[in-house]
Amino acid sequence: MSTAAELRRLYSKGKKRKVLAIFALFIALLVAIVASVSLGAGSPRFIEAMNVIFSRVFPFFNINPEPAITQFIIMDLRLPRIVLAIVAGAGLAASGATMQGVLRNPLVSSYVLGISAAAGFGAALAIVFGISVIGLFGGYVIIANAFLFSLLAMVLVYGIARMRGISTETVILAGIAIGFLFSALLSLIQYVAPENEAVPAVVYWLMGSLHTSTWTSVLIVSPIVLITVLLMVQQSWNINVLSMGEDVATSLGVNSKRVLGINMVLETLATASIIAFSGVIGFVDLISPHIARMLIGSDHRFLIPCSALTGAFMLLCSDTVARLVLAPTELPVGIVTSLLGVPFFIYILVSKRRQSWR
Repeated sequence: MSTAAELRRLYSKGKKRKVLAIFALFIALLVAIVASVSLGAGSPRFIEAMNVIFSRVFPFFNINPEPAITQFIIMDLRLPRIVLAIVAGAGLAASGATMQGVLRNPLVSSYVLGISAAAGFGAALAIVFGISVIGLFGGYVIIANAFLFSLLAMVLVYGIARMRGISTETVILAGIAIGFLFSALLSLIQYVAPENEAVPAVVYWLMGSLHTSTWTSVLIVSPIVLITVLLMVQQSWNINVLSMGEDVATSLGVNSKRVLGINMVLETLATASIIAFSGVIGFVDLISPHIARMLIGSDHRFLIPCSALTGAFMLLCSDTVARLVLAPTELPVGIVTSLLGVPFFIYILVSKRRQSWR
């Protein structure tokens, strides 16, 4: 057998393995969805839950309706939360995989780039002082502030990095600086806030939670995440080239600064839209790409979809645990993701397993 034929055989075998891993994650996610629908305080039986969903999706079959309370639990409380957990987990993980690849750094996350801290500051302005940066009132003030300040953080990071000549190092250092700035401003707000329930509300928001999920939030977040993730996948070849180094990328005709700028925008839009509705949920965008990379390698054509499925599975399972572990009280999901993520991250740091980043 010729060398070329052998290489094609090995590539085909590796591709099948990657597709199989992605399919296995998809099946695991379906199992997690079924478990999440069926578990929780006052949960209907599995058959009743499926009856409700099937009757809504296919109303023309005239299925015997379940009691109104069962329909309310499934359709208005449980399903929006499950769908938002899947969308949020997929968006955060895909964003993390993309930025880790573009910046060639395994530690990059929304925290490192200052996005989470900026979102927390914007939310705190609305919660403590009722300040809206665009004049909104009502329940969407916090969401709008968190989203816009996340975008502002990206603009500041990109602007500072551009002053020094855009590179992976300047972007990361600028992100750390902006993150510290907004963290300090957030601490200042908490310090000068009047003694009322506002400060505990800020702290709770910073822990991340999906308990306020509605179909409206799902309909707002899902299109943004879907479009940005698809565009990230479209950029996967450029990310693969860029991960080999800027010199290699330039020799192959890839504009590294343009690729970096495009993916920063995509990552920020996805992350900002998620954080605005869920609060700050840590470790999903950091850990999920590592798990996916251990499963299928560093080819971003497969890594980004695999990371998205891993993140969706991780966040859905974490939210289910958050609902059940102290029922009828529930934990903020950010606590659960951190408790799960920290041991795994320590394992990555101390493990001798070598992974390719360039």
